[in-house]
Amino acid sequence: MILDSLLGMYDRLSESEKKVASYILERPDDVIHYSITEFARIVGVSETTIYRLVRKLKFDGYQSFKIELTKQISGARIYPTSPKDAFVEYIDQMRSFIDRLPSTLKKEDVEKVAEWVIQSQKTIFFGVGLSAVAAEYGSLLFSLLGFPSFYYNDPHVQVIVATSLCDRDLVVSVSHSGNIRDTVKSTQVAKDVGAKTVAITAGIGSPLASVADMVLYSPTARFEKHEFLRGNLGELVVVEILFRTILKKIYSEKEEHLNGLSEVLRPKRYEEEKR
Repeated sequence: MILDSLLGMYDRLSESEKKVASYILERPDDVIHYSITEFARIVGVSETTIYRLVRKLKFDGYQSFKIELTKQISGARIYPTSPKDAFVEYIDQMRSFIDRLPSTLKKEDVEKVAEWVIQSQKTIFFGVGLSAVAAEYGSLLFSLLGFPSFYYNDPHVQVIVATSLCDRDLVVSVSHSGNIRDTVKSTQVAKDVGAKTVAITAGIGSPLASVADMVLYSPTARFEKHEFLRGNLGELVVVEILFRTILKKIYSEKEEHLNGLSEVLRPKRYEEEKR
């Protein structure tokens, strides 16, 4: 998907390439009507810059790029064009988000990571900022299933923990952009000592995706000028899908554990008074 790919690589583009990418993300319906000369004049960059970006998107030329972009935007729009009706726009984005999930997340990759979790002696989640929320969520879900699971959001602690891992351990690193230096470094350290590494990211071809043994790609969030404003719903959804996949695989052998957990947690809830 062109728009997903642009979002995934946006932070690694040059300033002139970002101008082109931003225009495509914000006005894809307009771009399909421009010649490369017109597009370059409107954005204020050289034709070479546009061609270079098109090549990064794996197209041989501008014309083939426009043809594919036309096909991909023929369905529902996934990027807002107006601040009006923000609530409705956000709901539409969520629908589009779910629709795009099958195009980014491969079932066979989820199945393989699920097996890694089951076979590992412990699973460690790394994430900073908003991604730490998804990392903590994953650690909690895996713990509910009885798997030793921990999460760390401090980059220094991540590196310390990573150095003590071995080939029986698994690291799941979460980053929407895949471009966070600390997360990449922690993942690389874990990989260097022999641990299996998984990235959950929307950053196609990002540094984190390049380091990890396996990548579970989440759909990209809507375009925001500031990276820290981009949501991490995609990573949360991928974590949830991974959890459900594992649960289905081990439910019969973990049923007693889950039943016991339900009983332990029951006193924590308010119950309706019997009349």
